[in-house]
Amino acid sequence: MASICIDEKKCIGCSLCVRDCPNHCLYLENNKAHVLPSGCIACGHCYAICPALAVQMTAYPIQDTPTVSMSSLDSQVMLAAMRSRRTIRHFTQEKVSQEAIHSILEAGRYAPTGGNRQNVAFTLLGSKQQEAEAICVKLFRTAKRFGSPFVPFLKQVDITDDFFFKGAPLVIVISSSSEVNGSLAAAYMEIMAESLGLGVLYSGFFSVCCAVSRKLKKLLHLPKGNKVVTAIIIGHPAVKYQRIVPRKPAQATTL
Repeated sequence: MASICIDEKKCIGCSLCVRDCPNHCLYLENNKAHVLPSGCIACGHCYAICPALAVQMTAYPIQDTPTVSMSSLDSQVMLAAMRSRRTIRHFTQEKVSQEAIHSILEAGRYAPTGGNRQNVAFTLLGSKQQEAEAICVKLFRTAKRFGSPFVPFLKQVDITDDFFFKGAPLVIVISSSSEVNGSLAAAYMEIMAESLGLGVLYSGFFSVCCAVSRKLKKLLHLPKGNKVVTAIIIGHPAVKYQRIVPRKPAQATTL
């Protein structure tokens, strides 16, 4: 059954939705749009493009909210900001506001997913943050003691009690059945957090611990079929960088 329906009284027969449907499940008949019984992935292109609000997405509440184009942002300022971003490992004790958390989650929720699967979940560690970090610290201290060949650099670092989350007030674990979809969501969330004046650290080490620790998996209560893609550690930065660092030239090829 299709995830959308057309209000024929409102439909003006412009065919914009028909031409824009990525799965070709809309057609025009008698100057009205119609939906095929299968193939719809509820991507919302038809809903977004309809000038008459004739498309209804049956599984979602209707919100006639105007779009905002990325072109309304200053592209050079945006590029400079993206080039200026740094991974933050030093945070203040200031908490992240609920308004900021909501905006960060909204950014992740609206990140693209293949086939509009929307198969990304977000777990805020909250009261379990200290317990989760303790599990990870124990794992890494054990690995260091036995000289793990998988993380050789452990020989030269001190695995402190805040080694994983750096004392930051907010940790969001991003899980999905698709590593690509989870990574896209994380990138959207980082950009939003940065725009709010927050600092972000991607914790690859935490993802490693999640892959091997049953105790950690149990604590997280991930949706069935999901695996941890990454965790983003978020807080107010306690360090300020003064300049953009150099990078190697882009490896871009025109065929």
